[in-house]
Amino acid sequence: MPSTSIRETAYDPETRVLSVWFVASGKRYNYEAVPPETYAAFRRAFSKGRFFNAHIRDRFRYRLVPDKRAAR
Repeated sequence: MPSTSIRETAYDPETRVLSVWFVASGKRYNYEAVPPETYAAFRRAFSKGRFFNAHIRDRFRYRLVPDKRAAR
């Protein structure tokens, strides 16, 4: 189901980094050490935003990924 708060996600199983792009800000954040099971459950969740808030936000270290377009 499409999300009103999360525009896109990507997951790298080798590094266990979950990338999340948000609709409102357009910003991308990388969440570190996310287990593959958590990402799989996130993908299956009916409400991506609710799952993100309950199981990912404030549970994993994260960093803002600078927007390369803004640096120009």
